[in-house]
Amino acid sequence: MIGALLLASLVATEPPARTASTGTEAEAIVGEALRGGAFGVVAELTDGVGARPAGSPGAAAAVRWAEGWLRLHGIAVRLQPLEVASWVRGEERAEVVADAGRRPQPLAITALGGSSPTRRGGVMAEVLEVSSLEELRALGPKAKGKIVLLQHDMKVASDYGRFSPLRMNGPAEASRLGAAAALVRSLSTATFRLPHTGATFFPPGVDPIPAGALAVEDAELLHRLLARGPVRVRLALGGRMAYPPVARSANVVAEIRGATAPEEVVLIGAHLDSWDLGTGAVDDAAGVAMVLETMRILSAMPHPPRRTVRGVLFMNEENGLEGGVAYHEASLADGTRHVVALEADAGAGRPVGLSATVGPGGLDLVRRLAAPLARVGAEKVSEGGGGADISPLAWAGVPFVEVEQDTSRYFDWHHSAADTLDKVDPQELARATAAFAWITWALAEAPDTLPRTVPPRREPWWKRPSP
Repeated sequence: MIGALLLASLVATEPPARTASTGTEAEAIVGEALRGGAFGVVAELTDGVGARPAGSPGAAAAVRWAEGWLRLHGIAVRLQPLEVASWVRGEERAEVVADAGRRPQPLAITALGGSSPTRRGGVMAEVLEVSSLEELRALGPKAKGKIVLLQHDMKVASDYGRFSPLRMNGPAEASRLGAAAALVRSLSTATFRLPHTGATFFPPGVDPIPAGALAVEDAELLHRLLARGPVRVRLALGGRMAYPPVARSANVVAEIRGATAPEEVVLIGAHLDSWDLGTGAVDDAAGVAMVLETMRILSAMPHPPRRTVRGVLFMNEENGLEGGVAYHEASLADGTRHVVALEADAGAGRPVGLSATVGPGGLDLVRRLAAPLARVGAEKVSEGGGGADISPLAWAGVPFVEVEQDTSRYFDWHHSAADTLDKVDPQELARATAAFAWITWALAEAPDTLPRTVPPRREPWWKRPSP
């Protein structure tokens, strides 16, 4: 809670007039966030609830926990029911077959969400290596019955966008060619011999096949062995859709009602689910903590902001985005007027600035609002910004603002068994939370709203088959 001295200096005995200076408000909000409460929230969620794959008991426990946390802090909260795809992990074994004078070598592997299991006894086949989806398609009939290895050379966080299609779409392309299975080099910037999981998508009409991610070191091992001659791999994966394959779940929706323009909504969000290998500390318990702490801090201000602040903890960002789509479609149905949306899903690193996807003139307004963030090194504003769960709102012309964070270590642990609380630096997370809380308040309190964007003309991605 905000300290007694700070509260005494801010709380008025009469209904508050909107006369507080920006400097006073920024000092209160940033100062409270820097007290470090966000780290305790991450600890509660990761150590207390644990892994939270959509449709699992852990995800259900996380929904109950978040709802209870918000009620405990006096914040209005409701659950938005939805259905999510439910995928479960089974056995995971792979090895280089001992032939052509080689000894068998175990491979560190984990199944990709959405993939299917191998047949009883596993799969053994020759490996064919490619480094792009174009190379994969060019294999044609050669891929039939083979295990396709999708290789890349990710080195830094910014490479993720370049290479993630190999994981998301590569196994489906291999299935179209009749491949027996697909292996993908983990999307990782570290070499700890940790496989990194993630979603892979099979469009309607494309049969799922066994698909797994290899630790970086083992993907490189296969690359070296293939340079010397043919290689066979024996593979056993048990990942499959649960039965039933769809589970009931919910988004957690909290709200601070605006004082003078409650019909205008500033949306802040993060995803409550995680993968099952670790406890989802940097992805995305840190973002959940940033949203919850922002709601707590803003709800304790002497007066509510001009506009409504709505915090949404989305379900199943990792393996289907049903939470983001359900929220968007419900908001269209009830006529919600979002004036801006922010998403926290970039880990727990320190803030380095803001980015914004806005209409003409919007960047200048964001720059003015961001000035107090010089205290935490986040006052610079650039173009861009968004997030997976809020992405459907682009089709409604909603502007996006994002707190940019240091992600130089994020993909060391992302989607792996190492994504645990010890990877979160309390001070860096506190600074990121301060930036997130202040810009949320500033956008909700500013006299003017950001200029809207032009909605994409193409059909929304969730209404068309995956590529």
